[in-house]
Amino acid sequence: MALVRRFQTVRSLLKTAGSRESSSLPFRSGNEFSLIQIGDDFRFGCWRSYHSSLCHVPEAHGKSVYSRLYEGHNANTHLLRSTMIAESLPFTNEKRSATTQVKAPPQLQKTGAVRVSMVSPGFVYEPYALQEKISIWRRCFTRSGWRRTKEDFIRELRSAYAIAKLRKTGYSKNTFYIEALELYKQINILMANGDKKAIRKNVTERMYSALKNEIKQREAMWDGVYWEMIEPVVKIRTLQARLIGIDRTDLKKAFIQLTLEFLTKQKFEAYDAKGNVVAGDKNKEVLVRDIWVFEKSLFHTGAYWRLCGRIKL
Repeated sequence: MALVRRFQTVRSLLKTAGSRESSSLPFRSGNEFSLIQIGDDFRFGCWRSYHSSLCHVPEAHGKSVYSRLYEGHNANTHLLRSTMIAESLPFTNEKRSATTQVKAPPQLQKTGAVRVSMVSPGFVYEPYALQEKISIWRRCFTRSGWRRTKEDFIRELRSAYAIAKLRKTGYSKNTFYIEALELYKQINILMANGDKKAIRKNVTERMYSALKNEIKQREAMWDGVYWEMIEPVVKIRTLQARLIGIDRTDLKKAFIQLTLEFLTKQKFEAYDAKGNVVAGDKNKEVLVRDIWVFEKSLFHTGAYWRLCGRIKL
């Protein structure tokens, strides 16, 4: 019996040694891998378990790979980060990413360790809408008028707060109007030429998808388009401003959206495949009113204005 026990002991030691040797092997091809940052260290983790000796996280335990790796280290060193580049970043010469908290697994929610990059909110916050005109008597002597006066005051207060934040970054209305008008002309010209590649840097990802669809629909109807804007413009004015914060703990991390009204005289003409005019007349000027929403990050160096939406009233 003693001899049998010694043999079993030696066998178990040999198994342990073999397991350690296999755990030191590098990962090989077969499944996906992720790069985990632990303190200042980068370590490989596996999305699916190849073998318990390689991943040290058996799937039979019912916990994700992330949670097992997270629980296996000190609270001062574990940090899991994920980076998601959603679109071309709004910078001139370099690419950076803004971070914002998202809903994390229960094991990570307490520490707020998971963050993803954010380059645009991806929507127009509180789209501008025309308000019904009401008389002074109704404003002063009816409940609906009081409620409307309160709502108007809150809207104006939000715009004033957003503009005040923007001015701290060196904003000038006249300079912005010149830049916005140039962007307005450039986007319209690129749309007329069907230049999808060049238009991308001037708009957000969501707006880019919408413009691509418009170009595709137009090309199915017409073979070519002539567009021209007559200068000087009739009118440009700011309708509203909105601030979109992405981090409650840091108020400096925010995007601003300015809604502008353009009143311009334009010329338009469309052609078929044979060059015949099928719509419009480039010899006639048409008064056009457009409402565009421009967006800019307030916390990225080198960020510039981009078109993020258009309002149809």
